[in-house]
Amino acid sequence: MNSRNVLILPGWQNSGPEHWQSRWERAHGFTRVEQHDWERPLRGDWIARLEDVLLSCDEPAVLVAHSLGCIHVAAWAAHSRNTHRVKAALLVAPPDVEQDGVREMLPGWSPIPLQTLPFKTVLFASSDDPFCAPERARRFAAAWGAELTDAGPRGHLNAESGLGDWLQAYAELQRLMRL
Repeated sequence: MNSRNVLILPGWQNSGPEHWQSRWERAHGFTRVEQHDWERPLRGDWIARLEDVLLSCDEPAVLVAHSLGCIHVAAWAAHSRNTHRVKAALLVAPPDVEQDGVREMLPGWSPIPLQTLPFKTVLFASSDDPFCAPERARRFAAAWGAELTDAGPRGHLNAESGLGDWLQAYAELQRLMRL
């Protein structure tokens, strides 16, 4: 699989240089799906941008989403006629955008689409993510038809979690790329 067709989908405020997504992008030549506004994410704009990038890929892509990027994938898949352009998805730390505090930070992202995703999906969740209780992560995984992996007590699975290159998740990504 061409590494350019592994699409990095950061969440709200993008992923900084020490985030595992950024480290993977630099090390492996993956493509970050850039958004015009990382601070005030608009659901429709983000969905349209992903659609455009997927249509430019020369083979089905693998999506690598963190945080709001996970909700982005579910929202895109619920509306797109081009879901066949995705081979698989690695979803990490989906936020519960229906939770009061999170909904206020990210207006326009609820309700969360809970349709089965039409491609192989693996979801990593932390047991102490401040933005998503473990039972909600399990519900998302079940609704999306995703294989759930418990990453243990590691916060929001971001740069502050100290994951570095996060070899466990990268090994899962390599498996998805070989499908």
